[in-house]
Amino acid sequence: MKTIIKNIDYDCNSFDVLLRDLTAEFSFLKMTSIGKTVMGRSIKALRLGDSEECILYTAAIHGSERITATVLLRFIADLCEALQSSSRLSDVDARHALTGKSIIFVPMVNPDGCEISLKGALGCGTLAGRLSRLCNGNFTNWNANARGVDLNHNFDAGWKRLHDLERQEGYFGPGPTRYGGSHPESEPETAALVELCRRLTVRYVMCLHSQGEVIYWDYNGIDTCRGRKMAEIFAASSGYALDVPTALATGGGFKDWFIEEFHRPGFTIEVGKGKNPLPPSAGEEIYHKIQEMLMLGLLM
Repeated sequence: MKTIIKNIDYDCNSFDVLLRDLTAEFSFLKMTSIGKTVMGRSIKALRLGDSEECILYTAAIHGSERITATVLLRFIADLCEALQSSSRLSDVDARHALTGKSIIFVPMVNPDGCEISLKGALGCGTLAGRLSRLCNGNFTNWNANARGVDLNHNFDAGWKRLHDLERQEGYFGPGPTRYGGSHPESEPETAALVELCRRLTVRYVMCLHSQGEVIYWDYNGIDTCRGRKMAEIFAASSGYALDVPTALATGGGFKDWFIEEFHRPGFTIEVGKGKNPLPPSAGEEIYHKIQEMLMLGLLM
């Protein structure tokens, strides 16, 4: 039975059902867990290919940006269908694109945060009282994990400078967004991604966020050889603009850490336009704008 990915808000349980359905439909799509969240949820990874060298696509590191998980899962489903039927996706031969390499997807890095943003106090479990106080009962824009740490401020890349900036802007402790934790890699979700990258040979990482239709590719001017050229190709394909982050968007992020740690390319792709959380209906337009870019990424 064909697995249908709809443009709706999926809670964690429904999302996990989709993952299981996809791996049942496509035997060559392998699912593993790379770690556990604060609330004990499994952080699922899907893999295509057996090569030791891989590409890593991630999404939903921020709770209110859960639309990125659905968009990435739709791409995974379409890619698997193209592989099974030996066909093309965005005019790219799927089997050729994966020859000699693997791709790993972590479509929901922060499942706790996605559940909290979607369901509010009902998604917090035994932490409901504490987390409600951190956001005055308004969970709509919850980006952090279940400890109130913004995971994309928690990686060890310019963390101290970013931590000082957070305090200057009034972020002194756990909350819905922009608090980077007590120290780098303090959170299990951050540690899971770091360990994954250290264990494997990752050519580059692509991290889907929302919103703005821009591509961030640079960190501190570090030379990654291919980074700028790849970013230009992604921009030409998607129509997104190349941009440079400023202020609290600089440092502490996954792609920043990856670039600094390995001197290999990393990209933050801000999909869609509007105000987070973007409505699920925006997923259709987002997906069609970035499908070719995601496919071209497999060739690089």
